Amino acid sequence: MVDEAESGLIARAQAGDQSAFTALVRHYQDRLFRFILRLTGNRDEALDLTQESFLKAHQALARWRPEASFRSWLFRIAHNTTLDLLRRRGCIEFISFAECPGGEAEPAFPDAAPQPDQRLADRQSVELLGRTLQQLPVEQREILLLRELEEMSYSEIAATLGIAEGTVKSRLARARSAAIAGYQGLTGELRDD
Repeated sequence: MVDEAESGLIARAQAGDQSAFTALVRHYQDRLFRFILRLTGNRDEALDLTQESFLKAHQALARWRPEASFRSWLFRIAHNTTLDLLRRRGCIEFISFAECPGGEAEPAFPDAAPQPDQRLADRQSVELLGRTLQQLPVEQREILLLRELEEMSYSEIAATLGIAEGTVKSRLARARSAAIAGYQGLTGELRDD
């Protein structure tokens, strides 16, 4: 969605046009859902939290200002809504989601590799990456998801998480190091420094 078209939709939604807000939901719902799913590890909770995040965004839409990135603002709402649940659940501080009650295994990503042996190797790598992500603290997992999957800039991540850009850079470096170490720990590979 181009910024100009998105700005028009936002303005119309702020004026009460429900079809404009519906178009914004359609544009962001899959990305927001995937972000929340990777934080919670539970599909049903992620669906509920995605819906709750859009409801909160709709209720707060009149207060959104164009100087803020709409995407960052929306992900900030999802971030806060998800962290509230994780705090209530008691698994926000350095606990892997595998240890949280009701967790679901992350499904393997579809793979279009032509050879069965390559597809198996790719699937195993994706599963290991998923397990590695799940073992990271929420703070590290979400910053990796926002940067690597959502392709947010440092400033967008800073706005989404409510932290300084320098903090984003240092957390991202630590998260990448932890992810590499975790992946290598699962595969038994040694890191070449």
